[in-house]
Amino acid sequence: MDIKIYDTLPEEAVRIRKTVFVEEQGFQDEFDKIDSYARHLVLFDGENPIAVCRFFRNEETGDFTVGRIAVLKEYRGQNIGTKVLKAAEEAIKDEKGSKICLHAQLQAKDFYGKQGYLQYGDIDYEEFCPHIWMCKKLESCDNITA
Repeated sequence: MDIKIYDTLPEEAVRIRKTVFVEEQGFQDEFDKIDSYARHLVLFDGENPIAVCRFFRNEETGDFTVGRIAVLKEYRGQNIGTKVLKAAEEAIKDEKGSKICLHAQLQAKDFYGKQGYLQYGDIDYEEFCPHIWMCKKLESCDNITA
């Protein structure tokens, strides 16, 4: 499997995010202005794009945010989400990032917890879906403050 990182939103990421978030999960506002400045990671199985995420630096805090992690249905349960997240973490380390935050769907909280992310704050809603903020320090998971 190959990973490519793009400075602009590639068509492969658009297709996967539409499939997962719009068609499967019913979100309406999938694409936003963040897509114009985020970096976009696409995981390929041969020539086939199968998973995506985006990440960007918060200019005020210097922390990074990872989001829009999506894996095509036929590839779920094969640790593809973990591979995408780890690849994003490595890319963020390469950019001298040390802390990552994400706004996880509540149903994915345990997945992120297994990857070392810690919850902070209360549940809130993005469209109709409950979400929770989670954070991870890349050097260690200790001393995270919200």
